[in-house]
Amino acid sequence: MFEEASEVLENMLKWSFPLSLVLFLVLVCPLRAEAAHEFSVYRMQQYDLQGQTYGSRNAILNTEARTVEAEVLSRRCVMMRLADFSFEKYQKALRQSAGAVVIILPQNMSTMPQDIVQQFMELEPELLATETIVPVYFALEDEELLSIYTQTQMSSSSQGSSSAAEVLLHTATANGFQMVTSGAQSKAVSDWAITSLEGRLTGAGGEDLPTIVLVAHYDSFGVAPWLSYGADSNGSGVAILLELARLFSRLYSYKRTHAGYNLLFFLSGGGKFNYQGTKRWLEDNLDHTDSSLLQDNVAFVLCLDTLGNSDNLHLHVSKPPKEGSPQHTLLKELETVAAHQHPELKFSMVHKKINLADDTLAWEHERFGIRRLPAFTLSHLESHRSPARHSIMDMRSVSSSLEGAGEATAGPHVDLTKLSRNTKVIAETLARVIYNLTEKGASGDLEIFTEQMQVQEDQLMSLVDWLTAQPRAAQLLDKDSSIVNTLEYYLNRYLKDVKRHLVRADKRDPEFVFYDQLKQTMNAYRVKPAIFDLLLAACIASYLGVLYLAVQHFGLLYGFLRRVTAPRVKQH
Repeated sequence: MFEEASEVLENMLKWSFPLSLVLFLVLVCPLRAEAAHEFSVYRMQQYDLQGQTYGSRNAILNTEARTVEAEVLSRRCVMMRLADFSFEKYQKALRQSAGAVVIILPQNMSTMPQDIVQQFMELEPELLATETIVPVYFALEDEELLSIYTQTQMSSSSQGSSSAAEVLLHTATANGFQMVTSGAQSKAVSDWAITSLEGRLTGAGGEDLPTIVLVAHYDSFGVAPWLSYGADSNGSGVAILLELARLFSRLYSYKRTHAGYNLLFFLSGGGKFNYQGTKRWLEDNLDHTDSSLLQDNVAFVLCLDTLGNSDNLHLHVSKPPKEGSPQHTLLKELETVAAHQHPELKFSMVHKKINLADDTLAWEHERFGIRRLPAFTLSHLESHRSPARHSIMDMRSVSSSLEGAGEATAGPHVDLTKLSRNTKVIAETLARVIYNLTEKGASGDLEIFTEQMQVQEDQLMSLVDWLTAQPRAAQLLDKDSSIVNTLEYYLNRYLKDVKRHLVRADKRDPEFVFYDQLKQTMNAYRVKPAIFDLLLAACIASYLGVLYLAVQHFGLLYGFLRRVTAPRVKQH
């Protein structure tokens, strides 16, 4: 009886063992990965400018996440939070051939300490100057992404444990995350057009009238195009130019106040890429046409750049103006208005020669200076190297309580009171120049723009809010973009002869090249490490092996168990 039962069990197991093993593995083993989180990521700048390459040259990401604390970062997606970010940690990831870098930014930058924001702003140019094939992305923090980062950080930190057994156990049981982007590899965008806009107010009293040119570039710049809102640089300059167009169009609509100056307004594109729009506009007007206001009697060109904050105002010049020239008159009128109407404002002139050996020009007025047109740039920044001009931290979203209290806020921002004051200073100065008020004996505290003609702060606020509602990086604004169309509509409300000027890169020797795949969707898949699968398979195989041996040698096992469990006979 016993032998028959043993033989039946043995035959059953021999035939069913392979199938049982397969079914057991399928049923017991967990899925390799499950979707954990999906979020948008914004890639670092990638562009070529005058033959030089900048930024991250890769866009594809499919690798396991680690934080920078891990000892091995090779072929891993290194995650860093802004609060813990440093250039040394970034360089460590690149040196170890990381598969990608993801920098997590807070949803509200105003909550960050100012020293951290300032440090990152200063690092942005270095990040771009360090060309890399590693994909570098930025993501906005949310609860799920923060949870992924925390779990990844715990897993990465455990790798430094002193016990190898602890590391092995933690590695086998910890959850990991596979980071995967949904887009394709980046490629150059062909036939991209940068759009600039021009409009004018024609002066009264003859044909050969002097012309004053007012210029502001409308595009923004930062380490990631989709995060570049450019509130102060140069949303403030654009808002002032549009308000000046409104104010002077009203003055020019009345015969009494129709001045003997042509006013030419120019919104330039590609300003953050060595002022490509301005360069082409000058070529079109000076080299490719016989009739242009720029070829005749240009009194001066005034470029507006970063004017939304501070109690400082600097007039940047490449050549100090000669006494008696229209440029000198502008300088003196600026000093007069600042001293008599706004004594809290500190005004100064900053002289810097044009350095053609630099890769890029310092200020937009230098484009005009190269073509021998008298030009200035007005800004609250003393130096063109200020990190506030090229930062993703330059945003409109600032706590109103902080702004009203006058407290230091994180990063550059627009103070509407100071923006309105600077607009009035420029408007009053231009009015004193074109109406020759000083020579007519007008006092320095005479104000033109008051009551119904006053600067409208609500209008400026609406313009700044609209300009900073979406990123304005040059790579995102084609000739049909809503921003360009709205700017053109606004100019048409107040100016005459509004025109578009397009600049496309030369196909044989392009001055600039833009690339796509700047915004993607990233998926974080929860995964177990490969060693977990190996250990699980080993445990299953051991269990089935023991079971198989037990059935194969059931007689021996049964006899052993009988001897162990048999009652002992007492000996008398």
